[in-house]
Amino acid sequence: MTVTAPPRPSDPVDRDELEALIEALIEEARQRARRRRRIYGSVAALVALAGVTLFTVFERSAGSETSSPALAARLGVPVGTTSSKLAFIRHRNSACCGRVGPFDLYVMNADGSGKRMLTRDALGPAWSPDGKKIAFQGPGRSRLEADVYVINADGSGKRRLTGDPEPNIAPTWSPDGRKIAFRRVDGLHTDQYIMNADGSGQRRMTEIPADAALLAWLPDGKIAFERDRRGINDEIYLINADGSGLRNLTREWGLVRFPVWSPDGQKIAFQSNRDGNWEVYVINADGTGQQRLTRNPTSDLLSGADVWSPDGRKIAFERDHDGVNSDEIYVINADGSGQRRLTQHGHAPLWSPDGQKIAFQSKRNGNWDVYVMNPDGSGQRNLTRNQARVDDSLVWSPAQK
Repeated sequence: MTVTAPPRPSDPVDRDELEALIEALIEEARQRARRRRRIYGSVAALVALAGVTLFTVFERSAGSETSSPALAARLGVPVGTTSSKLAFIRHRNSACCGRVGPFDLYVMNADGSGKRMLTRDALGPAWSPDGKKIAFQGPGRSRLEADVYVINADGSGKRRLTGDPEPNIAPTWSPDGRKIAFRRVDGLHTDQYIMNADGSGQRRMTEIPADAALLAWLPDGKIAFERDRRGINDEIYLINADGSGLRNLTREWGLVRFPVWSPDGQKIAFQSNRDGNWEVYVINADGTGQQRLTRNPTSDLLSGADVWSPDGRKIAFERDHDGVNSDEIYVINADGSGQRRLTQHGHAPLWSPDGQKIAFQSKRNGNWDVYVMNPDGSGQRNLTRNQARVDDSLVWSPAQK
């Protein structure tokens, strides 16, 4: 087959669009090869055998990225596919090792195709529960200010929701998509606010202390937060969205950070250093039944809101070995059994809503890129392939219904 190069366009070609086009052409070629293999079965067997041999030679020269990938994964056959999309932030000027702005909001499919920049100057993306909008932190009226915005998933309809002199950051959607919680920084204090999804009805949640940090909505509409006391006796609280029912869940547990609720809202995974190192723990949503899941001489860390598998049976976490880009991603059963390493050089694992993929970040090729893999660690794939830039702040769109 003869391939004719397309006419040279008059406008510059966007690098990401060009990469997406190349990937689409490669995928089309693969599909044609599959059709030919189905028609010519015997020839396909020989081709597959040669492919395995070549792959083995390549893998031995390049080094394996997983501990024990299955043969299907070695041949590039995915364990499953997902219809969810990934939003992420690209740091435009990260020339080497630092993570500096400006920052741009991108969206892509779970296989890396359809990569598209939605807007410039964005941080902290959060999908609405219906997957139609993304809330994010954007520029305020001056360099020292920030406001909460929303934008449609296709990049249209960008709208500023806040407009106060103080920075407004960290938007979080309610489970029904009708409200957004956010933080307003006033000097040394951070107050928690809540508003309608269109920006109306803003009010301060006076019941939440000014030293509170991470905010998370539970499936039943309650709000959880971590009380940040400058590293001393951090605790996890629960409160109703109307400000009633404030409750301390982890009193006298030492440093407690990054609470993440299970999909059914019945359990909480979190980090604590009560035994000397940062480890992963689980408790019931009422504060009972505390259980330590990991035991490691360095640190085991949680990141993001999607560390639980959608069925609530497993938890993904990262293990910090020496603090110099050598983190590894593990999964463990919610009862503490079955711990298994999935990667080398992996950071910030996030389960897709349907459980078919785990997204993560890695600097294994010299730049911070977005990767995906199957839940068993096979099929690891670099989706962004950046050069001298950083891609991070990953978040999955909700499962398609």
